[in-house]
Amino acid sequence: MRCPKCGAPEDKVIDSREAKDGSSVRRRRECLTCNHRYTTYEQVEHEELRVIKRNESRQPFSREKLIESMKKACGKRPVGIELLDRAADTIITEIETAGYREVPSRVLGVKIMQQLEAIDHISYVRYASIYREFQELGEFIDEINSLGTRVPRDVKQPELFHKS
Repeated sequence: MRCPKCGAPEDKVIDSREAKDGSSVRRRRECLTCNHRYTTYEQVEHEELRVIKRNESRQPFSREKLIESMKKACGKRPVGIELLDRAADTIITEIETAGYREVPSRVLGVKIMQQLEAIDHISYVRYASIYREFQELGEFIDEINSLGTRVPRDVKQPELFHKS
């Protein structure tokens, strides 16, 4: 690691601890040449994940786009960004654990709906209406009615049967 002040390549680590987000390590360093102290963060480098869209095109996975889509569904709802960050982390972990290098957008959509259903039912219905392309009011009503009769599923429990 080069010192940001003098550019010297030699430093020593003074302190190491887990960062607030839990997915990185924060290190305090001191340059051995000029004694300047600075902070670095170390994270696991993930293999580039790609999303297979409905039209079979592929594009790089974007955590920011994932969170933005959930933010839109949660617009003007009492849902904090920290909750959406954790939901995004959970989705990404599930995808990586499943071994996807290219994840179909329908799989991603289902995982987002599972997280939103556990967070806020209104946000869930908003997202589901776009994802499932509701065309009639009856489809909204059916989805809302099914929320009341469905047994809440722990989002950490894997699906046993996949709908095609």
